[in-house]
Parts: sequence; structure tokens; C-alpha cells
Amino acid sequence: MIFIFYNYYQLQKEHLNDRLFLEMKNYSFFFDDDKFTIETISKVDKNQLYELYFDNNNLYIITPILDNQNISLAILYPLSSYNNLLDDTTDSLLIQFILLSLISTLISIIFALYSLSPIRESIRVLEEFIKDIIHDLNTPITSILINLKMMKKNDEVESIIESTNAISMLHKNLTSYLNNMQFEKEKFNLKDTINQQIKLFSSLYDYLNWSIDIEDRVIYSNQNALSRVIYNLISNACRYNISNGFIEIKIRDNILSISNSSYGIKKPSKVFDRFYKESSRGLGIGLHIVDKLCSELGVKRSLEVDDNGVVMVELIF
Repeated sequence: MIFIFYNYYQLQKEHLNDRLFLEMKNYSFFFDDDKFTIETISKVDKNQLYELYFDNNNLYIITPILDNQNISLAILYPLSSYNNLLDDTTDSLLIQFILLSLISTLISIIFALYSLSPIRESIRVLEEFIKDIIHDLNTPITSILINLKMMKKNDEVESIIESTNAISMLHKNLTSYLNNMQFEKEKFNLKDTINQQIKLFSSLYDYLNWSIDIEDRVIYSNQNALSRVIYNLISNACRYNISNGFIEIKIRDNILSISNSSYGIKKPSKVFDRFYKESSRGLGIGLHIVDKLCSELGVKRSLEVDDNGVVMVELIF
């Protein structure tokens, strides 16, 4: 818009100069306009006749006197009056520019709202779908967990319990996605919480090379919410790993780091955005939930990807 304004201003300036030039030329024939003045000057070169000139006080043209070859006339117009005309032109253009900007902004907003309406409708339908899934999953998951507690424990039952807990964690993830939840904080050992998630995933992804270096660390937070954060991070590290890849989990001081081999991330800055994903798998809400829960728990998080495609996520407590 600024470029258009500047070019239109230059065009209007040229029109003003042309108009004044024609008026001054006509005045040289009839002398019928009191806004111009006349001065006589010595004879000038023919190439200087009927050209518009500027000096410190006036703009002027030079015309010949037919019965006198040694004297020419200079038709003068005050530069101050010319500048006033330019100022009026500038003010008029600015008003037009502001009005056009407001109109174009309004049109852009209307088109943006119109263009985004299908996306908003899709998000609404997706959220309604997730609500239905949460409602339908709640009863059978609760029933399975209650019945498993009454069964005699063996390897098979333990495996079913772990799988059911994984489904329960997904259920809680979806609930966190839809709701802003308030979490009560408590003291607990972060190592135990992490080991619980490692136990679940290491059996499912036993072909990966696991490196665990976790020291005892008692923190003050919400254990259930933090379990979901760690679950989502380890789940992503496993699902988007490479063949014969690795996962490294360690705690040093107040920092939990989870690193894994991968094929790389195209846009690391967007991985925590809702619905962003770089493959056809998943809904693109896992890391968004991590970001949301970390914000609510007051935990700082960061993500880095090196040249070899190794992804490292850090949680700072």
C-alpha cells in the first residue's frame, strides 16, 4: 500500500506540474490570471523556451516576445503556493489511502473468516468426536481395571494391566486436550514415575537400544499430569524412531532429558502446535498436550534436533 501511495503521489505531482505549465503557457498569450507574475529577462536559447523551471522562490516558464528578439518573458508562480497545492494533494491522498486501507483490511478479515470457517467446523467436529470417544471409553476401561485387580496376578495378567493402563493414559490425554484442569501438587519421586512408563514402552519396543541413567529426584508437582507428559514424550521417541535406533533417558540436577534417534524433524518450532504432524500417523495432539501440561505445571520444556536427526527434549523443573 505504501508503494502504491508513493507512486500515486508522484503521478499527482506530475499532473499538477502539467496543469500549471499549461496555465502559465495560456497566460503568456492573454495575461488574464492574477496568480502569475511577469519578469523580463535577456534573450535565451530557443531550447529553454516553454520548459518548466524551479528556483528558490518560484517555478516559471520562459516565453518569447514576438516583436522583440532581445528580450524574453518569465511567467512566475510562487513556490510557496505550489507547495501548498502539494500539501493539499498529499492530505487528500492520505485520506484516500487510510480509507482504502480500512476497506481492504475489512475485506481481508471477511475473506479470512470465510476461508477459515471450514477449518473451525472441522475442529468442532473433531472435538465432538473426541468427546464421544472419551465417553465411550470411560466405562469399559474402568470395568477392565477393576476386574483385573480381582484376578490372580501372572505374566499374562500383568501384560494386560500394562496395556490397559496405556489405553487409560490415552483416555486421560484426550480429557486433558479438551479441558483446562487444575492440578493439586504433591511430593513424589520422579524416578519411580519415569520407570513406570519405561517399563511399559521398553517391552513394546524391545528392538530399540535403551539407555537409562536416572537418579532419585523428589519433586513437588502433580504426579498424574507429569506421568502423561513423560508418557507422551517416550511414546513419540519410540514411534518416530529408526530401525535399530536408541532412546536415552537421564536426569541430572533438575533436568530430565529424553533423546532418541530419528529421521529428523522438518519444522522443530511447530511440533508443539495443536494438530501439527509430519507423518500420516496420529492426531497431532500428543506434544501439544505436553506443552499444555508443562505450562500448567510450571515446567520449562525445550526441543533440539542435531544434524544427525537426534531429537532431545528437556524438562526443567
